[in-house]
Amino acid sequence: MGNFLVKTVINGIALWIAAWVVPGITFGTSSDTWQVVRTVAIVALIFGLVNALVRPVAKLVSLPLIVLTLGLFVFVINALMLQLTSWLAGQVDLAFHVQSFFWDAVLGSLVVTLVSMILGFFNPADD
Repeated sequence: MGNFLVKTVINGIALWIAAWVVPGITFGTSSDTWQVVRTVAIVALIFGLVNALVRPVAKLVSLPLIVLTLGLFVFVINALMLQLTSWLAGQVDLAFHVQSFFWDAVLGSLVVTLVSMILGFFNPADD
C-alpha cells in the first residue's frame, strides 16, 4: 500500500510538472491552492489506474509496432494513456485537460516519463 501511495505522489508531481512545462496541459484556472492539489491527487490516482489496467493491454496489442519501431511506439502508448486520463477526468468533472494529441499528449508523456524516472530513483520501496 505504501508503494502505491509513493508512486501516486510521484505521478502527481510528474503530471503537475508536465502541466507547468507543456502549455496544452492544464489543471484548470482555480486560484485555490487546495482545489488544485485535490485535482492533482485525484488525477494522479486515475493516471495510476489507467497505467495499471489499460497500458499493459495496449502494449500487448501493439507489440508488433513496438518491436518494429524499436520501442518508440511506447511514447505513443504513453500519450494515449495521458489522453485517456484527460477524458476520464472530464467524465468525473475534474479540471484536467490535455488539448491536442500530438504536441501536448506526446510531449506531456515524455515529461511525465522523465520526471517519474528521476523521482523513482529516490523511491526506497523499489529496492
